[in-house]
Amino acid sequence: MPRLMLASRNPGKLSELHALLGPLPLELLTPDRLKLGPQVEETGRDYAENARLKARTLALQIGEWTLADDTGLEVEALEGAPGLHSARFGGAGANDADRRARLLEKLDGKPRPWRARFCCAVALSNPDGEIDEAWGECPGEIVNVERGAGGFGYDPIFLVRGMKQTMAELSMEQKNTLSHRARAIEMLWPVLVERMRLEI
Repeated sequence: MPRLMLASRNPGKLSELHALLGPLPLELLTPDRLKLGPQVEETGRDYAENARLKARTLALQIGEWTLADDTGLEVEALEGAPGLHSARFGGAGANDADRRARLLEKLDGKPRPWRARFCCAVALSNPDGEIDEAWGECPGEIVNVERGAGGFGYDPIFLVRGMKQTMAELSMEQKNTLSHRARAIEMLWPVLVERMRLEI
């Protein structure tokens, strides 16, 4: 069975990717499973560059097809912040709850609604470092009270456009039909199947 490395150590992200890619005849690998070294540093100027950097670096290192993504939350009232720094928002040592609290603190006093969108760039690298990529986004707004126990990151304060639920109130199945990551994987799907010569 073909193998695909998922270039992430984020448990929430890996859980979603396993669910999204589950129907494909693939053996999904993770850096922790192979006891690989530190994560690739995200030094790109945008999401796509970070995704390409992670996918290509790991693919060349281990000689396996590799999928990476870079994701961020962009809030209009904060001129697109936290954006590329979404995972590091709140400073060193901050956890998801700290980052959500920091975001709400920054938004306090600004006119509502606090429109926002989740963005996701995914990159697929073959073992020689050749890249295919795709993009997905999910529009919505930030709410000032956390709701829901699912998801991770900013999900409990992100109200999905056209719905009355935050991302954290959705089931995994619901989230994986409309999230930014789901939409990016959907765009990449036919390319992944063709490039990896999967039989489905």
